[in-house]
Amino acid sequence: MAALHPSRPFRRPTLPSRPSSPSSATLRRFSCALAPSPTWPKRPYTTVLIVPTGVGAAVGGFAGDALPVARTVAAVADCLISHPNVLNAAMLYWPIPNALYVEGYALDRFAEGYWALQPVHQNKVGLVLDAGIEEELRVRHLQVADATRAALGLPVIEYIVTDTPLKVEKWIDPKCGKSTGRIGNSDSLLRAVDFLVNHSEVNAVAVVARFPDDDDTEDLENYRQGKGVDLLAGVEAIISHLIVKEFRIPCAHAPALLPLPMSPSLSPRSAAEEIGYTFLPCVLAGLSNAPQYVMRRQGSSANGCVVAGDVDSVILPANACGGDAAIAFARSANKNKPLIITVQENETVLDDTPEKLSINAVKVMNYWEAIGVIAAHKAGVDPKALRREGIANLRRKSQSCLANCKASTNISVHDKVCSYS
Repeated sequence: MAALHPSRPFRRPTLPSRPSSPSSATLRRFSCALAPSPTWPKRPYTTVLIVPTGVGAAVGGFAGDALPVARTVAAVADCLISHPNVLNAAMLYWPIPNALYVEGYALDRFAEGYWALQPVHQNKVGLVLDAGIEEELRVRHLQVADATRAALGLPVIEYIVTDTPLKVEKWIDPKCGKSTGRIGNSDSLLRAVDFLVNHSEVNAVAVVARFPDDDDTEDLENYRQGKGVDLLAGVEAIISHLIVKEFRIPCAHAPALLPLPMSPSLSPRSAAEEIGYTFLPCVLAGLSNAPQYVMRRQGSSANGCVVAGDVDSVILPANACGGDAAIAFARSANKNKPLIITVQENETVLDDTPEKLSINAVKVMNYWEAIGVIAAHKAGVDPKALRREGIANLRRKSQSCLANCKASTNISVHDKVCSYS
């Protein structure tokens, strides 16, 4: 393994140019699920499931506790698009054949129409280890990587150690209560990824950074009891966002921490993080077949890729609708705008409600109801028709509106009808 010189400045990598509009010659048509029956031709129904990271979500704010939601949604939708905070469960993972594992920054750009998702059979995954990880803990992570290669056949092809410790810091934002942080030596991280991308031909990267061990025992104990905010999650997102923005490849992060003393009263929602030495297995499994990110002009065709216009519905916590992806989907100019579903039961520390953001949303109490709404929407049924007195009398359009329309076009109603007969 080649060493990196600590004084070498980071240079933007020279990557193969990515076509703004992939041709059918290079990309195959993709469906997340089996093709619909020839007797009932419909395009695949696509749902995006979002639970923001580090905001204390009642469901999805702990160690993989939103994964049961993802599994169930994927059983109803033909294609599920979600992100590591939902699909990762530390030492645990669950293969969902019709799910696309998309990092948060990439999900935002996808929703805005700037990036498309190109499904793959397999990625070549590189592993970056923080130089600040102690020797024994580093060996544990390498053993996990080797175990996934031998037992799961995952394509983890090479690893590299950063030339200097990354010096990760984390804290709670006093303004909104979500977790955040910073990387003291971000250039060292970028140099390591640059080396893997340009010298090892990897097209997905897993990062393991040494995180400070919790000195606030109260916050840590709250999290272990299934309460409060995940102190690690905010800066984990900063790390993966940095890499995805710079290199446009799938990335996810696993923190390196010393094992905690055993707790006999651990919450099931936090337990996945305490059954092994690392959080790496789910990250490697997710990255092994995560879609690649393809830049595209807004509105251009992307044959063979999944684009924002393919999304039929989006599920969000009720007070976490202020993210870039949520805003983009809600304000989409596409004729078939996705149905926005907000879940009241999944509370967070945020206060970004649909009302405050002028988002038209279907409000449900819990994920049971959200999945019912998706099933109705996929079937072409107005979800309100499933409720008692959910359908009101059909409204009549006012005559004044028709008169205004006639005046603006200067065409008589008779002429307009005859012209299409």
